[in-house]
Amino acid sequence: MYDLLVSPPFQIVALGVAGIITWHLQGRGRPNARLIVQIAFFSTMTAILFGNGISPDQFEPEGGGMLLAAKMLWWVHLAWAVIGFIRIYIVLDGRPREARLLQDLIIAVVYLGVMLSVLAFVFGFAIGTLLATSGVIAIILGLALQSTLNDVFSGLALTLGRPYGIGDWIILSDGTEGRIVETTWRSTHILTPANNIVVLPNSFLAKIGLTNISRPDETHQVVLTLRVKPTRTPTFVVETMQQAMIGANYIVHDPAPVVALKGVDAFAIEIDLQFRVRHPADRIPAKNELLDLAYRQCMATGIFLALPPSSAILIDNLDAGRALPESLQEVLQSIPIFAGLKQEELQKLEASATLERYAPGQLFFHGADHTPGLMIVRSGAVSALCDGMEVLRLAPGAIFGQIDGIVRQDTKYEALTVLEAYEIDGAALVSLLGNHPEIQENLTRHLSSLARNVAATDNRPVQAEHASILRRKVQGLWGR
Repeated sequence: MYDLLVSPPFQIVALGVAGIITWHLQGRGRPNARLIVQIAFFSTMTAILFGNGISPDQFEPEGGGMLLAAKMLWWVHLAWAVIGFIRIYIVLDGRPREARLLQDLIIAVVYLGVMLSVLAFVFGFAIGTLLATSGVIAIILGLALQSTLNDVFSGLALTLGRPYGIGDWIILSDGTEGRIVETTWRSTHILTPANNIVVLPNSFLAKIGLTNISRPDETHQVVLTLRVKPTRTPTFVVETMQQAMIGANYIVHDPAPVVALKGVDAFAIEIDLQFRVRHPADRIPAKNELLDLAYRQCMATGIFLALPPSSAILIDNLDAGRALPESLQEVLQSIPIFAGLKQEELQKLEASATLERYAPGQLFFHGADHTPGLMIVRSGAVSALCDGMEVLRLAPGAIFGQIDGIVRQDTKYEALTVLEAYEIDGAALVSLLGNHPEIQENLTRHLSSLARNVAATDNRPVQAEHASILRRKVQGLWGR
């Protein structure tokens, strides 16, 4: 028994088992200490092996089970010592995920090499024959699993390259777009705007071109093409569209949107409205808003939209276009809220209104200093300001008024462009709308919504249970 305890193989086995226990007790949170202890155990085992003339890289069939266990533990501790160095010293600055993947690949190679070494030097397997047989099997499996392996290696390349990540919004060259919700070794899952999951093989993504609109951030450019009749100069058209875009709320104004002339011919001036949106989900609302603003601005400035190019050949002469609205009646007729008013009623409103003009940057309609009334933008763009911060933008056709207790008393309005706006006397409006409860209801709902939008943008809470109070204040706006 004593001879067994003092034998080199037993000592190596004891050290190997003690090293395994110590390895697990230290945990992964102390890699440096773990590596030092592992090197100490491995060095001691190596000294005992070579000090007693035992070679771990030679097969000894007469050695017995204790010697086999000693050699196998030596190879295991060799692998762990190498892995300790790999975990500490193989790093990629700022790319921990790629570094971890690279470490795992190298560690897999280390384990494979140690396993083959144990089979060859501990158990005496003919590795050459085994590798030859494995090569044939690998070829057969490779042919059978060619598609799967292609996806796996493509997934590895995509993981290392990181053209996208979880949560990114991508657009493929075939038009497919959506947000990345999951990536695996074989496929990538995309949540489309239609709320469907599209599963794409990684090999397909590695070959096809894609655009990641979430990097460097999710703001990206959108282009909207318009055609107008050449009844005004291109410069005038560009300035008009710039004024329309200034009044948009869904687009980014820094950097400023751009109006680009694409071409001019006898039938049309073609322009591109180039702007950025904050998120992919804002593209459709931004396009809808800009189309509406562009149409309103065209109506306000006498610009007429052109027919499509395919229809231009059928036109014998050009229409002079729609003239600039000359009266409040025309402006009111273009606003759905006042569609139910008769001609004589529109004339009464016009008689009670005044047309105000403001220069860019001029402040007006101060809530605390202004008599309650209603304003309608004829042309230009307006910015609503609270504490000097912009909270809302208004475009041609916009209706607004001051509401005590709902919109802050320090709310001011600033002309962003050359601005023309009609100011309607509140008493005259209330008197006229007494016979039109449906118009009064729609106007109340519109102004209440405007007040809530200002408060929400200004990060001031608006409780839903006070909606009736809000509406009563709006209805009393002109009745004081």
